[in-house]
Amino acid sequence: MDKEKFAIGIDYGTESGRVVVVRVRNGEEAGAAVIPYPDGVIDEKIPGGPRLEPDWALQNPRDYLLVVEKGIPRALKAAGVRPDAVAGVGTDFTASTPLPTKADGTPLCFLPEHRKQPHAWVKLWKHHAAQPEANRINEIGRERDEEFLRVYGGKYSSEWFFSKLFQILDEAPEIYDATDKFLESADWIVWQLTGEEKRNTCTAGYKAMWIKGKGFPSRDFFRALHPRLENVVEEKLATTYYPLGARAGGLTARWARKTGLKEGTPVSIGNVDAHVAVPATTVTGPGSLVMIMGTSICHMVLGTERQMVEGMCGTVEDGIVPGLWGYEAGQSAVGDIFAWFFEHGVPEYVHREARRRKARFEGVLESRAAALQPGESGLVALDWWNGNRSVLVDVDLTGMMLGMTLATRAEEIYRALIEATAFGTRQIIQAFETRDIEVKNLVACGGLPEKNKLLMQIYADVTGREIKLATQLQTCSALGSALHGAVAAGRSGGGYDSIFEAAERMARVQKLTFRPHPENHEIYSRLFREYQSLHDYFGRGSNDVMKRLKALKREQVAS
Repeated sequence: MDKEKFAIGIDYGTESGRVVVVRVRNGEEAGAAVIPYPDGVIDEKIPGGPRLEPDWALQNPRDYLLVVEKGIPRALKAAGVRPDAVAGVGTDFTASTPLPTKADGTPLCFLPEHRKQPHAWVKLWKHHAAQPEANRINEIGRERDEEFLRVYGGKYSSEWFFSKLFQILDEAPEIYDATDKFLESADWIVWQLTGEEKRNTCTAGYKAMWIKGKGFPSRDFFRALHPRLENVVEEKLATTYYPLGARAGGLTARWARKTGLKEGTPVSIGNVDAHVAVPATTVTGPGSLVMIMGTSICHMVLGTERQMVEGMCGTVEDGIVPGLWGYEAGQSAVGDIFAWFFEHGVPEYVHREARRRKARFEGVLESRAAALQPGESGLVALDWWNGNRSVLVDVDLTGMMLGMTLATRAEEIYRALIEATAFGTRQIIQAFETRDIEVKNLVACGGLPEKNKLLMQIYADVTGREIKLATQLQTCSALGSALHGAVAAGRSGGGYDSIFEAAERMARVQKLTFRPHPENHEIYSRLFREYQSLHDYFGRGSNDVMKRLKALKREQVAS
């Protein structure tokens, strides 16, 4: 009898990295480890360096290495799995989360001469300070009718790859000059593990203007942005990109020693956290919208043909699974909005009740909010606490709450915030439907579905669709990476020869589902029309008060 094989998945999130060891035969989790990033999200001050301006969000790539060094041995120990039983390793990352390095892959922020320069560090996905550069990219893209703008639903985001690289050139040309390679962290970590720089088509397609069969925009386009960007692809990037599930290489001797794995263990091409989660929820065909629900939400859909959908984060051939078009949309803040309210908006009466019941205040707030009927609070909110990713693609939009009175209570505000995020998801679904991309049901994974049943029921009621839950909610991205690790190994190495085969054997959904209540859906449809009116009034240029207020804030902070 053959020895049972396992695959390792490493999911690099916003605050920590998660390592899982799963059985190749059925996807069952055998062991796991979570490694918090020591430096976390760097958004106020560089460690040992200067303070940061508003809208900055950086990370330390040393934290990513720590996840591998500590996480893999811990997960293997928890699983009781020997190194020779590991068929392959897969990784995924937030995106776009790029960094500048030297030719050998050394991050510039590791070098003493650059350590105190903010532009030498990793720019996390939610770094929004490159909006002027994104505006310029969109301006030139529209003038030249560049195809990449249509692929991205009409706008290129400040969160994405070239906005962040362009910002370095604009604000710190000495760092741009010192940069030999500018690449996604998803590709950098694979380079470290295998010793081979192989960039993935997923991140390139969704974040960096790369189109299958065509490559990047022309030198003329980049020259129009800035003369020094004319040859940026050849000078700072790469010209060859590799498909998802492919084998990037084998684990180096150095990392074999550090992790306890065997040298040469197959490592898959890098991937994006949201995209890798889709097959891990059993979705490998059209009709289902996958929601990866955490600090933000990514909305992923598969289609049989390319459609240009407003505000998409990308429409990429083979971008999620081979042979289909992968669509990505998203909301820039969801769990982050609730965390903000928990920290700043929960009054003493809620905490007092929690102490009396010996319960968590979040649970008390949820139960109070659940006792309300749709529309009972008289509130409607816009979910733009961290800007709008889809469909408006505008980081300078901000949140709002309408309908407040002296009688408004905390549970009403909390429920209105949940409803606002659900309306944001419905707005995205509507954008898909206007282009004849069917969304029959929703499949959810991530941290939020496990923590908040009220939230899931509201999403079902607002969207009017049944919601299924992945079996492994918290680890769906890590599981998806493990699936790709198994594909990198191939059947001959104890894995699978395709992601379809791996998903069929390794992915599961729960029996528990959330079905919409027709009477609630009717009320929410009325509220959604009010949400849409506010969405278009503040988001489409009728009233730019949010942007004026944000500009005034910057002006006052600078003074």
